[in-house]
Amino acid sequence: IIVDINDYDYKTLDVIDDDFVIILDHIEDPHNFGAIIRTAESMGIKNIIIPKDRSVVVNETVMKTSAGALNHVNIIRVTNLVNAIDYLKKEGFFIYGAEADGVNYKSVDYSDRRCLVMGSEGKGISPIVRKNCDEIVSLPMKGHVNSLNVSVATAIFIYEMGD
Repeated sequence: IIVDINDYDYKTLDVIDDDFVIILDHIEDPHNFGAIIRTAESMGIKNIIIPKDRSVVVNETVMKTSAGALNHVNIIRVTNLVNAIDYLKKEGFFIYGAEADGVNYKSVDYSDRRCLVMGSEGKGISPIVRKNCDEIVSLPMKGHVNSLNVSVATAIFIYEMGD
């Protein structure tokens, strides 16, 4: 059996009409991407922004891992994440970047219109994207491991920042 599937139909920034957006800064693992899509959809988040270069694309693994959630979330591919951040700021969004050296995520009063930026599995948020975030937030670590899988960390932030 041969199935011919069209390429995924990426959206543009002008589809954003809700109050919570996620930016994934060079996520490379399709399993992480699919899990993030699934978590986002479970909280009613409709838009995830990814860069065109050095980032996972929507593929069979992403589709399978998202368990159908991909059908209800817009994946927006942009050439430049900083330009996307500038666009969101003009639309009234406050940009929260997630990094280990930020303020405790529980101590933040989140804006009505918010964007969560999550960095890549190995390098975190790129310096230029981080510079354009309004605030850096972090998850406190108490054990010997000083980081979480990006999809797990994203889920924690989504539920804390969500309505």
